[in-house]
Amino acid sequence: MKASDLNPGPCSKSIVFIYSFLCIIFYLYRMAVLPLEEYLQLIQSKNPLIIDARSENEYLHAQIPGAINIPLLNNEHRHLVGTCFKQEGREAAVRLGFELVGPLFSSFVKIVDELNPANKEVFVYCWRGGMRSGIMTWILSMAGYKTTTLKGGYKAFRRYVFEELAKPKKIVILGGHTGTGKTILLKALHKAGQQTIDLEGLANHRGSAFGAIGLPPQPTNEHFENMLAMQWRQIDPNKIVWLESESRSIGRIKIPDQIYPAFNSAPIVEINMSLERRIKNILVDYGSFPKQELADCTRKIEKRLGNLRMKECLAALEENRMEDWVSLLLIYYDKLYSHSLQERSAVQRKLLQVSDDVSEEDVVRSLIKLAD
Repeated sequence: MKASDLNPGPCSKSIVFIYSFLCIIFYLYRMAVLPLEEYLQLIQSKNPLIIDARSENEYLHAQIPGAINIPLLNNEHRHLVGTCFKQEGREAAVRLGFELVGPLFSSFVKIVDELNPANKEVFVYCWRGGMRSGIMTWILSMAGYKTTTLKGGYKAFRRYVFEELAKPKKIVILGGHTGTGKTILLKALHKAGQQTIDLEGLANHRGSAFGAIGLPPQPTNEHFENMLAMQWRQIDPNKIVWLESESRSIGRIKIPDQIYPAFNSAPIVEINMSLERRIKNILVDYGSFPKQELADCTRKIEKRLGNLRMKECLAALEENRMEDWVSLLLIYYDKLYSHSLQERSAVQRKLLQVSDDVSEEDVVRSLIKLAD
C-alpha cells in the first residue's frame, strides 16, 4: 500500500501539515527523560500510571510490569506505516502516521483521564524512547499531565533485565516431594518476613502436567523474565531468598539462564511428610476440578505412567476413588523428584521431618532455623 492510495482530500492535507508541524514541536519540546534506574525507582516509590505506547501486539508479547497499553500506532496503523516506509521512504511514512494518528489525540487524553482520576504523574515508554513515546508525552503534557519518558525505552529495560538477573543472590531452595505444600509454605515464609520469590505464581503454572488447571494463561517467557527481574532487584543480596524447587521449565516457561545454574547448585531444605498427608494436600488443590479435566491431564503423562497404570488412574477417577488416583500418580512423581535431586549439583541438603499434627507456624520456624 502507498500513502497516495489513501487519496487525501484538502482536509487530510491540512491534517498532514498540522501534524508535521507538531512533529517539529516534538523534537524541540524539552521532555522529562530519565535513565532506567531512576525511572524504575520512581515507579516503585510513586506508583504512577505507566503507559506503553507501543502497538497491541508488542505489548501483549511483553511489557514493563504494571504498564497500561495506549498504542500511538495500533497494529493496523503500524503495518501501514511500515509498508509505506519500505515503499516510499521515511518522510511519506511520517506523514501517513500523522494522518492515521492525529484524529486520535483527544481519545488518548480521555483514556488517561479515565485511568487516572487521581491525576497521578504519568510515565511513558515505547520501543526505543523515540517518536511514539515522545508524541504521547507531548499530547498528555498539553492536556495538563506531568509526564516522564524512559530513556532508551523498552529496549533499554530488556538490557536491564538480563543484567539484573545475572546479579547473585543467596538462594535457598524449598524442596520436597509432590504434595508437601511447598507453595503454601513459601507464602508462609514470606508472611514471616523472609525474602521469597514465587516462580510458579509468576509463571501461572504449578509445574506438573496438572499445573495449568484453574489458572490464567501463562505469560510469554520474555514477560516472565520482566516480572522476575522486578522482584529480583528488590532482594537484599546479603540475606537469603527462598525459591521453590522446580525443574528447568515451569509449564512452557523456562527459568532464565542467568539464574538456573545458581538455582541448581543452591542449598536445599527438603520437607518430608507422610504419604497420607501429601495425598490430602493434593486433593485440596485438585480434587474439586472436573473429572474430565483431570483425566485429560493424566493422559499427558501416559508414556511415563505406562499403559496399565494409566488405565488404573482413569478407572480410579471414573469411580471417584480419588485417593487411589493420587497414589498411582505419586509413584511416577516421586521417582521424578528423586531423579531431579540426583541431577542437582553436590550441595548442602537438609531434611525437615513434618509430622501430621505439626502446625504451619512450627514448620516455618523450623525452616528458618535450618536455613541459617
